[in-house]
Amino acid sequence: MLTAELSAELSAELSARKKQYEYYRDQLLSFNNVRGGLTFANPESVRWMTLKDCCVFSRGEYITKKDVSHGDIPVILGGIEPAYYCDRYNHLGKCIVVSRSGANAGFVSYWDEKIFVTDGFMLDAKETVSLRYVYHCLKNKQDDLHNMKRGGGVPHISGEMLEKVKVPVPPIEIQNRIVKVLDNFDSICSDLQIGLPAEIDARKKQYEYYRDLLLSFEPIGTVLAKQASKQASKQAIISLYQYVYGYVEVMLGEVATISRGGNFQKKDFAESGVPCIHYGQIYTRYGLYADKTISSISNEAAQKQKFAQPNDIVMAVTSENVEDVCKCVAWVGNEPIAVSGHSAIIHHNQNAKFLTYYFHTSMFFEQKRKLAHGTKVIEVTPDKLSGIKIPLPSLAEQERIVAVLDKFDALVNDLSEGLPAEIEARKRQYEYYRDKLLTFKSKVA
Repeated sequence: MLTAELSAELSAELSARKKQYEYYRDQLLSFNNVRGGLTFANPESVRWMTLKDCCVFSRGEYITKKDVSHGDIPVILGGIEPAYYCDRYNHLGKCIVVSRSGANAGFVSYWDEKIFVTDGFMLDAKETVSLRYVYHCLKNKQDDLHNMKRGGGVPHISGEMLEKVKVPVPPIEIQNRIVKVLDNFDSICSDLQIGLPAEIDARKKQYEYYRDLLLSFEPIGTVLAKQASKQASKQAIISLYQYVYGYVEVMLGEVATISRGGNFQKKDFAESGVPCIHYGQIYTRYGLYADKTISSISNEAAQKQKFAQPNDIVMAVTSENVEDVCKCVAWVGNEPIAVSGHSAIIHHNQNAKFLTYYFHTSMFFEQKRKLAHGTKVIEVTPDKLSGIKIPLPSLAEQERIVAVLDKFDALVNDLSEGLPAEIEARKRQYEYYRDKLLTFKSKVA
């Protein structure tokens, strides 16, 4: 058994989690700014519907305990728990019940069994609407429903008021994905065997946070901005949106840190020492990725340099033309390497080759062109790269896309496959399919 001191320590930790989970709940179901520049779903696909439009209403039947015999069917009278149990039912199957009167008027419950509803409203979903989805939306509005109570002696809510309550309704595919995520949390929170009551309460708050977040339909940039420096929370939100929507459009600065290279020059090259990449070599000597460098600098020169770590991307930010500026190479070697000036080091937690492929697309070109400045020498300030927008699928999907593009790349660059004209044709085909693969459409578009 836990000592009192350990229990107190655990409660404090779980209380901190509880606050975090409450935030997630509020975000998932707030539905603020539905038309405010969504990047992960088509805003026109989310409709605001009244309960009357998306559900079929029916009223409960008045009975008293003496009118029925004892049984195992719950009687929903108006409280949070069944008032008693009887041998009759007036609804079978899935149903939302909203209590009509009393101190708990407006309380929302979900049933998937025989029940007898007396003092309440029964809601059944119409086509194209998931009843379970509507339930999660109404639980998010629980306080608002309680505040709809009217009357002095016995407060109540009217059916007319309840029918006018609006809920946001995305396409059924998105409804089902949201329900799956929220039900998973709900299942964990309801399993009392998982841990201490405090842990159960913390998991419940986590579920509520993610529920509110999923159903907020806020722009991903707005959601991530609220996380400030909580990188772990940002990654959790990105992963959640990737699961529901297939991909999420983020700014590079939200998944990467960008720094400038060092200051060594070609004259500092040495026959042996510390491996390095000079920005000029990126244009002429390197392809999309590399696990070995062409050059080295002395150990002494390396002491004052900036380094790229394995999986980082090295990008040349100075060139003679807009077409070549921002050419980059993914460093997939096993050791840190020194990086020269006129370069940006992009440190991230994504698939390096996926990002590098994207940095060679026409979509990226249009963005970098707006950042490029200069006349004889074209430059892009590394800090400005943080605002580059990237359509980001899950890591598993990134890996799949990279595997496809690697095959195209190998075919195009294998000159033994055919004549130069044939190779040029295949190269154009590769570039076409690369851009297609890296152009994402929302699952609900």
